[in-house]
Amino acid sequence: MPNGKPAGVRCIQLDENNLCKIFGQPDRPKVCAEFTAEAEFCGTTNQQAIQILTELEQA
Repeated sequence: MPNGKPAGVRCIQLDENNLCKIFGQPDRPKVCAEFTAEAEFCGTTNQQAIQILTELEQA
């Protein structure tokens, strides 16, 4: 996403299993490479992760 990802918009690099299609590649955004999944930010389910991360993005 050349101009960044708007809050609440699913990343175009996620596959049907919510895995990053460009993981480990040099064009992966720095913010993604430095992100560490933690229960505080991701919850315990995909639905919780989407809700928490959307709220953080909007803040």
